[in-house]
This record gives sequence, C-alpha cells and structure tokens, in this order.
Amino acid sequence: MDLTLFTDIGIIFGLSIVILLLFNKMKLPSVLGFLVTGMLAGPHWLGIISSMSEVEALAEIGIILLLFTIGVEMSIRELWEIKRPVLLGGTLQIGTTILLVYYIDIYLGFSSGTALFIGFLISLSSTAIVLKLLQEKAELDTPHGKTSLGILIFQDVMIVPMILITPIIAGAATESGDTFSMFLLKAIGIIILVLASARWIIPSLLYQIAKTRNRELFLLSIVFICLATAWLTSSIGLSLALGAFMAGLIISESEYSHQAMGNIMPFRDIFMSFFFVSIGMLLDISFFTDNVVYLLLLAIAVVIIKTATAGLAALVLGYPLRTIIIAGLSLAQVGEFSFVLSTFGLEYSLLDQDMYQIFLAVSIITMAATPFITESSYGISEKASKVLPFQKLINGFYTSSIISKNIDETLEDHLIIIGYGFNGKTLSHAARNAGIPYVIIETNPETVRHEKKKGEKIIYGDASHEAVLESANIGSARILVVGISDFVATRKIIDMAKSLNPETYIIARTRYVSEMKRLNELGADEVIPEEYETSVEIFVRLLKKYLVPEEEIDIFTREVRANGYSMLRKSYSKDQERHFNLKDELPGMEVSTFKVGQSCLANGKTLSELGIRNRHKATILAIQRENETITNPDGNIPLYSGDICIIFGKPEDLHNIREMFKGPSCQI
Repeated sequence: MDLTLFTDIGIIFGLSIVILLLFNKMKLPSVLGFLVTGMLAGPHWLGIISSMSEVEALAEIGIILLLFTIGVEMSIRELWEIKRPVLLGGTLQIGTTILLVYYIDIYLGFSSGTALFIGFLISLSSTAIVLKLLQEKAELDTPHGKTSLGILIFQDVMIVPMILITPIIAGAATESGDTFSMFLLKAIGIIILVLASARWIIPSLLYQIAKTRNRELFLLSIVFICLATAWLTSSIGLSLALGAFMAGLIISESEYSHQAMGNIMPFRDIFMSFFFVSIGMLLDISFFTDNVVYLLLLAIAVVIIKTATAGLAALVLGYPLRTIIIAGLSLAQVGEFSFVLSTFGLEYSLLDQDMYQIFLAVSIITMAATPFITESSYGISEKASKVLPFQKLINGFYTSSIISKNIDETLEDHLIIIGYGFNGKTLSHAARNAGIPYVIIETNPETVRHEKKKGEKIIYGDASHEAVLESANIGSARILVVGISDFVATRKIIDMAKSLNPETYIIARTRYVSEMKRLNELGADEVIPEEYETSVEIFVRLLKKYLVPEEEIDIFTREVRANGYSMLRKSYSKDQERHFNLKDELPGMEVSTFKVGQSCLANGKTLSELGIRNRHKATILAIQRENETITNPDGNIPLYSGDICIIFGKPEDLHNIREMFKGPSCQI
C-alpha cells in the first residue's frame, strides 16, 4: 500500500500547526501561515512533499467548496440593504483598479488579455485578513469598517464572473468545442435549470431529507448537490467553480442554508488549507531572493494603486478624509481569491511561469504587510488632516451642501450626540421627548440626508475636526455624548471638544474597560464600557434568580459603579460580607411553583378554605393569573384553573400541599 499521500498530509498538518502557532503569537493571518508551510515543505526549499499533484487535487476540492460556501452565504436581500457601499463602492474600486492596471500593463508591453487579467488579480483584496483585523479592533461598525466590508462583499461576488470571463479574454474555446452562440445557449439553459431547482426542486428534496433527521444523509445530499451542479456546468465548458457557486445559490434560497453551512464549513477549511499550502509550494524561493528589490518595489506600487482606488470609492461615497485613508490602506493587499483566479490564468496561458512567480511574491508581501499598514493608517490620516489645506476634502465633499442649512447659531446649553447608530437614535429620541435641545453629528452622508428629510437636527462631518464641532456650537454645549465604535476617533473627539470648551460635560462609550483610563485622561467626565455594563446586567439577573433582595442588588450595582468598575474583578475573603442566599440564610426552606388544574382539589376554593398557612405552615407569595400577578394574596382570594401559585415553606409541608394540586389536568 502506497502511503506517500498519507505521509504528506500528516507532514502538512504537523508543520501547519507549528507555523500557525508562531503566526498567532505574532498576530499574523492564518492564510500567510499556510503559504509559508507550502514554501517550506515544497520543492523549492526543503523538498519534504513529494506528491504535489495529489495535494493540488485536494486544493481543487478546496476551491469548489469555497465557491459553494460563497453562494450559500450570499443573501440578495442583505446585499440590497447595504447596496450603496457594495454596488457603488465595490464597482468603483474594482473598475478603477482594473482600468489603471490595464493601461499600465499595456504601456509595459503586455497583451490586452493578459493586462486585463492582471487587473482582475490586483483588484481583489483579502476578506479573511481585513475582516479579522476589523473584528479584533471592534471596528466593523465604524465608517471605514462598513466601507471596507461593502467593497469586500462585492469583490467576493465578482470572483465568479471573473472566472467565467477568463477563458473568453484568453480566446480559448470551450472544452466541448462549441461555438460561442451554442455555448451561450447552454449557459442560459443551465442558469434556468438552477433557478428552477432553487425555486421548486431542491427545497422539496431537502425537506424530505431533513424529515429523516439523519445528519449523515443531509450532509451527503448537500455535497452531492454541490458536486453534481459543478459537474453539470463543467460538462458544457463552464468551470467547476462556477457550478459550485450556483449550487450554493440554490441552497441559499432554502430554509436549510444555515444547516448546510454548518456541515460544510469544516470540510471547506481543511481543503482550503491544502489550496494555500499548494500555492506556497509553487513559490520559487531562489527567484524571490534574486529579485527581492524589484518585487518590493512592485509590492509598494500595488499598495499605492489599491489605496488610491479604494480611497476613491470612499470619497465618492461621501466619507471624510480619515475614513478615505483608513479604508484605502485596509484594502491595499492582494487577496486570497486572487490565488484562486491565478490558477485559471495559468490554465489559459494568460500568465507564464515568471509572471506567476512575480504575482505570488508580490501578493504574499502585501498580505504580510497588511497588519502593519493598517496600524499605521490612523497616524497617516491624522497627519494628512493637519497638512492638507482642503477642508472640504478633510470633512467630506458633502459638507457644504448638508451643513450650511442645519443648525440655529443661537443654540446653547444643548446636547451634542456623536454618531447616529443605535445609541445615537435612542439618545435623540429621549432628548426630543424630554424637551432637551440637541444636535447630532454623523459621518454617513446618506444617513444625514435621510434623517434631515424627516426633520432631524443632524450635521454631516467628522467630529474629530474643529470646524465640525464648532458648527454644532460646541462652545455653548452643556453635554457631549460620544457613541461611536471607533476608539481612535473617540480619543480625538474628546481631546478636541475639551480644548474648545473645557466646561462641556463629556460622556463617552467604549467597548473595553482598558480604554477608560485613557479617555478620562483626555477629558471624558464619564466613560461607559460596554463589556462592563454587560457583565453587570448579567450578574444582576443572576442575583435575581438566586432570590437576592432588590435592595442588596441596588447597593451592589451602586458600589460597583462608584469604585471605578473594579469590584467585579475583586476576590473576596470568607470573612467579607456575603449577600443573601436562600439555602444559607433560611436553611430547610424552599420555594415551589404549583399550577391549578381543572380537576384539582384547589380549583374554586379560597386560600382560607385550603388552609395553606394555618394547617400547612406555608405562605403563598404570589399568584400568576393570565397577565396579572397577585402579590401577598389574602385568604379570601379564590384559586381558578390555570392559576400558578408560588409557595414558600419547608420541603415536607410543600410535599403535603402538593396533594391538593394533584389531578389529571394538574402540572407541578
């Protein structure tokens, strides 16, 4: 028995574990770890792996499963909700990048097909890396986070038409040798079949399979749908990957999409790791070292081009300079989907081996540099805001059209709300009902336009700049509330607001307790950390379940807030004061719940007639009757079918009381 492939898989997994552990400590993306694993184990360095063709076959499955999960995750309704950053931002970013790279490559002497294909490769960014960095910093809800996410979603969708177009721009015939018109007719037929399957066939089939509650059968059915659709598209000359994507779309429109994703994700992750390892194996280390300066210059050029095109998209969307720069630099790398697309470029001779090596090297350099580029983007945006003289660019091109007719200059002793997310909407609603004068500052021009039409007092602009705060009459404001997710911008806003009006009372929201000290030092009078408030609320509800008195709960929460949020972190000794506990404070006592049924002895009788207190020495604390709660009921209150009685007493007394609630319809 030949164990070569088995041995190679074991080596890949073992080496990946070691490298990923190191990369995790250095806070580098897992994608890079798999690429480095392939570089080390491949023929160009240590030469450990001997079955490259088998590894590449596993990688092909990874590509199919990747495109399948993209299709499953795609929701047309969700995309429509964020259509502006997705459609407008994504189209601008991809379109301008392709055009710019195309004309540069034409100038350098490349053929039009190759130039266009290289534009495709460069236009895509790394969803895995960018989203991981945004999630780690809790910045997905920031303006630059939303802009980046919208563009990345569009890129993920566009990989499919790019794969479909690749053989056409290469001038290659379809695998079946059909004419283009026949090929087009077959493609339309497949699409109609897929749509019909999504609407009628697959939901019914999956319903019958789901009824069996057989997990293995469901998983096999999902994999079969994926592979069968991929084979069907491949049989008419389209790619396997396109078929897998269409299979995903079929599943996404059914109610079983989440279950399908849960089952297929582990397989996708395993096979995709083989894909990135196989890409790393193809990188020629000697080629990299011989041309390192040239490759670094190309990587810098790619970063500049992509920063400019992504920044242009953010600019057209109407965001201020800070968002433009951070979003642009966040999307400055070449993405993992470019690796997927590059394999098709090799297959259709749009790339030769030298060009492919250059592409691999430049892509890996830009991906490795992304965490450092992203970290430096905040400082770069701040310096640019101070150096550039164009206030309209700094605050956003829509500033003059939205700000000019906004706020009454006589507004004073008012509230300024920074950010019109959930917190901003809640605060403005409360202020309006309480008759408190207020004004909102928001960086999303679409939100500002929409809310202004409804009569909301809202300003467009970046509140970290003096001109925007002054337009909200910061000098005469009583309170400023910062409710945005961007912790760097929050720092700048507090510092700027305090310098403009030291008397303004500033309340800031932050995600983490660790940010409190820094914000207080900058001038925030109160800082509300989300993780702390969540933990307090959870603990309060927990204390209620343990029947701790409300007075003690109130004392506890006041003490926690008064002591700078440190009490939850304290360790208490045994001799410290402990809170009320039913078992400790009242040993041998219990609280039980009884339901009155139609044929119960208790049905229709008063509490005095039942003698719960006199005969059984127990106390009815409350009666729940439909939507009414009767607390501390007196003896003249009768019990009716459906009532729920909460009774306090000794276990043996509660056992005796249980007898009067027994009956065919009674539940205990």
